[in-house]
Amino acid sequence: MVTTVDIPKLKDPSLFKDAGFVNNEWTNLGVTKTFSVTDPATDKEIGKLPDMGADEVKKAVNFAHDAFKSWSQTTGEQRHDLLLKWYRAIMDNVDDLAVILTRENGKTVKEAKGEVAYGASFFQWFGEEAIRTYGSVIPSHVPGQRYVTIKQPVGVVGIVTPWNFPIAMITRKVGAALAAGCTVVIKAASETPYSALALAELGKRVGIPPGVINIIPTHEHTKDVGSELCTNPTVKKISFTGSTAVGKLLMSQASGTMKRVSMELGGNAAFIIFDDADLDAAIEATIACKFRGTGQTCISANRIYVHKKIYKQFSETLVEKVKKFQMGHGFDEKATYGPLINSKGTEKVKKHVEEAVKNGADLLIGGKHHGGNFYEATVLGNMRPDMLIHNEETFGPVAALFPFDSEEEVIKLANDTPFGLANYFFARDIGRCWRVAERLESGMVGINTGLISSCYTPFGGIKESGMGREGSHVGIDDYMNIKYINMGGL
Repeated sequence: MVTTVDIPKLKDPSLFKDAGFVNNEWTNLGVTKTFSVTDPATDKEIGKLPDMGADEVKKAVNFAHDAFKSWSQTTGEQRHDLLLKWYRAIMDNVDDLAVILTRENGKTVKEAKGEVAYGASFFQWFGEEAIRTYGSVIPSHVPGQRYVTIKQPVGVVGIVTPWNFPIAMITRKVGAALAAGCTVVIKAASETPYSALALAELGKRVGIPPGVINIIPTHEHTKDVGSELCTNPTVKKISFTGSTAVGKLLMSQASGTMKRVSMELGGNAAFIIFDDADLDAAIEATIACKFRGTGQTCISANRIYVHKKIYKQFSETLVEKVKKFQMGHGFDEKATYGPLINSKGTEKVKKHVEEAVKNGADLLIGGKHHGGNFYEATVLGNMRPDMLIHNEETFGPVAALFPFDSEEEVIKLANDTPFGLANYFFARDIGRCWRVAERLESGMVGINTGLISSCYTPFGGIKESGMGREGSHVGIDDYMNIKYINMGGL
């Protein structure tokens, strides 16, 4: 395993910022205390940022509110043009953005480049949506009256994002907000703030006006920053991606001022392989879904149900594939997966694997902690529903295989969770495809695929996995109010 590598130098070092971004200025707003950001592969410091708090949020919100007065009056075409310029700026700087992302997140640079392109696509998509925020004309039942609806931006939006997709989670929210005519105050994850700041620098370069985008770096004051965003009456909407526990807290805080909320929360995805599945395709999809980002994605396959008729063949083939994986630093060209984000994530993976093995699961491959934040890609067999992994999101490189007998049984198992973000299954029978897809309790279902995310499709969950949808033609609606106008006296 390679953990010592040469870090590529940025072609444009000015993309690496060591300050907050408020009202188009790189500033610490008078804050002198800093926090460190570290490389999860080495635990070495990447840099320091000002540790801002509630007072700094208030200042940023005021700037965003002032900017909203003019930004909300721009035309859809003007916002379209700026978002597409921002999209092109990101694509012109893919290599540098990927280097920053890999340094702070740990994912392989190949995956990082993929995320940059995926993230940029939301600016392209929502730029096009900015000119399509249609209202409606409603036939009147009263002579001399006309009924119309228009859509208007909600106002200042508080955005709180996680560390696992430090670019895409920003762009998916900011793209929709800006396209709608909103302004934003962003609290990026303290583990991965530099990607967000680099995006802001590119936004400034292409002409996004002062106050439209604001970023508050914070670590020790994370709770205070979240509370201020949720309780500040000037903020009209909260968009959050993260754990269900934190989402519930933010939602309760936002209720005091009746803010609109979008919540993309925890998952516990089932990945079902029926006995009529294309086995080779199912294994490749399982690997892509389970091990992407070292298993640290909210729609990762957490519970892999395999029909007993094909269980032996599936598990043996999967193990042979996993044997070829190579763990290492994200900048190691041979590495297929990198470290976990921090020691807390590593300890959770260890706990899940040890609990399963202790209670009778088969350790088919892996199961070793290699020091620091590195944990070996692992496959567990003959798992049972009473094991911890069945009920908790692992967020790590652990493929847990659960044998099953029947369609009815596996649907019941898959739905036996308070979460409902994504589910997947492989089958060839067309009747089964419709039945299972409709009965699985989740906001998204992948049939014969393990990759379901795109800017063109609605992303979001049900149950305790959240509310609202991001991306697609409906994504902008969460940032707009519908106003009904009745014109009489005609």
